[in-house]
Amino acid sequence: MAYYTTAEGKEKKKIQNGKRVQSGVGPGAHPAVTGALQFHAGMVGYVAMVASLIEGRDVSEAEILQMLVRAMRQHSMARRRRMDYVVAQLKKNGP
Repeated sequence: MAYYTTAEGKEKKKIQNGKRVQSGVGPGAHPAVTGALQFHAGMVGYVAMVASLIEGRDVSEAEILQMLVRAMRQHSMARRRRMDYVVAQLKKNGP
């Protein structure tokens, strides 16, 4: 929690909260792609082409980037039961 009081933490939290508000795919729609995550442009184009062939429709590179950003997010709480998460937090930051 103290991390989010630092300048770096505030910037990261601002980006995370901004993802909830943004809808649609467009330039600048995913600041994380230009920040922490870097994907090879040729590979993204290739994956978009393969996905287009598989799905039988045009799949844009922006859609592929959106999918990759969603897949690369950290999901710490979703992989554990809520009780396990609470117990781990209590052990780490006891009362």
